[in-house]
Amino acid sequence: MSLFRKKNVEHMLKASAESAGLKKALGALDLTFLGIGAIIGTGIFVLTGTGAVQAGPALMIAFLIAAVACCFAALAYAEFASTIPVAGSIYTYSYATLGELAAWVIGWDLMLEYGLATSAVSVGWSGYLQSLLAGFGISLPAAISAAPGALPGVTTFFNLPAFLVMMAITALLSFGVRESTRINNIMVAIKVTVVLLVIAVGAFHVTPANWHPFMPNGWNGVFGAAAVMFFAFIGFDSVSSAAEEVKNPKRDLPIGIIASLAVCAVLYVAVAAVVTGIVPSAQFANIAHPVSFALQMANEKWVAGFIDLGAVLGMLTVILVMSYGQTRVIFAMSRDGLLPAALSRLHPRFATPFLTTWLVGLFFGLIGALVPLNVLAELINIGTLAAFSMVSIAVLILRKTHPHLPRAFRCPGVPVVPVLAVASCLFLMVNLQPITWIAFVVWLVIGMFIYFGYSRRHSRLAHAPHEAQPHDVH
Repeated sequence: MSLFRKKNVEHMLKASAESAGLKKALGALDLTFLGIGAIIGTGIFVLTGTGAVQAGPALMIAFLIAAVACCFAALAYAEFASTIPVAGSIYTYSYATLGELAAWVIGWDLMLEYGLATSAVSVGWSGYLQSLLAGFGISLPAAISAAPGALPGVTTFFNLPAFLVMMAITALLSFGVRESTRINNIMVAIKVTVVLLVIAVGAFHVTPANWHPFMPNGWNGVFGAAAVMFFAFIGFDSVSSAAEEVKNPKRDLPIGIIASLAVCAVLYVAVAAVVTGIVPSAQFANIAHPVSFALQMANEKWVAGFIDLGAVLGMLTVILVMSYGQTRVIFAMSRDGLLPAALSRLHPRFATPFLTTWLVGLFFGLIGALVPLNVLAELINIGTLAAFSMVSIAVLILRKTHPHLPRAFRCPGVPVVPVLAVASCLFLMVNLQPITWIAFVVWLVIGMFIYFGYSRRHSRLAHAPHEAQPHDVH
């Protein structure tokens, strides 16, 4: 039964309140910008073309389906984040409701999701940067421009820009969350302005005839695109990982989670309507910069240049927030004894998990430099969908086990909304490629070896059962 031992919720809240570790420096606006910073990036700037080819103009509906699935999960996240404002996101929530083994699985899952997301986005960022430099007649030597095998017929060894951007973001994060969020807020303001510019200028070039046929590949194309476009919304969940660094978590966390998702959903649908209205959807095949491509086709070259710049900045913020979320999950798991204690030590001056930040940055920076983008993208969506399903189930369990726990925000429509969240996530998971499932299972098997070989014996709950729920320790 030790596999199902749970952390005592009251003890977690007390320990967090008494902790003098992470600095409480973030407000509701910071969290909203943090969420938007994580969401708007590769999904809208790169994957829009893939979705348009698959769904046609019905990409608008695909975005809405993905947004609705995320919305159900976001409401569950908001309840948990305001009720248990402790670092670790869904990992921490699972530990209090589903037990240690489930918490380990989801924490291991989040490490993969956040880590590969940063690697994948660093590769996309490198591509946009090189495209931007090419406009000024500057090109990198082929050998350091991409990962081995990334460019057919071209000998490449290392994606230097992808590695360097990961190192720059890692350095920024290691110096402190307040400094990181200031830069994030500026870059988010710029890229939201760029997206609004796309909508405002592109709207005048929309030809309604390009929206016919609206659904060229039927509902199968729409559902397949929704499963891919789900990637475009990944990021709002990382807001909850900032729980212990928020001034007023019970109020600000729900605002940050829900507001960032709502803003991005509206922008995405509008961008999808504009780009598919300017260019027939079939023409987006093999286009790596679909949004700027649409404006180029509309002879708005100056806007297309701004979009390339916005994409470069937009991807920076995604790397920043995803790296931040990952280090906080590892910090929480280390503090619980499931990972070595050195990973939760804070820097005496910067009050950040310095060692963890640099280890994560170096490891996933090298993956981004050495592994092609199409390989990196395989696992990201399935890991996130699994996490969203877990948090929705956990809300139902916590309502039953702790009905009187103070909740600053309550997920509406329980149990219907959490059940719909699980159903939506499972539906999108079914529409992913079989190879994605195989790779996901392999990652989980590796995690099981680590848990039973190290984590189970070193767990703090294994040595301090008074921290667990009394009825869960046997």
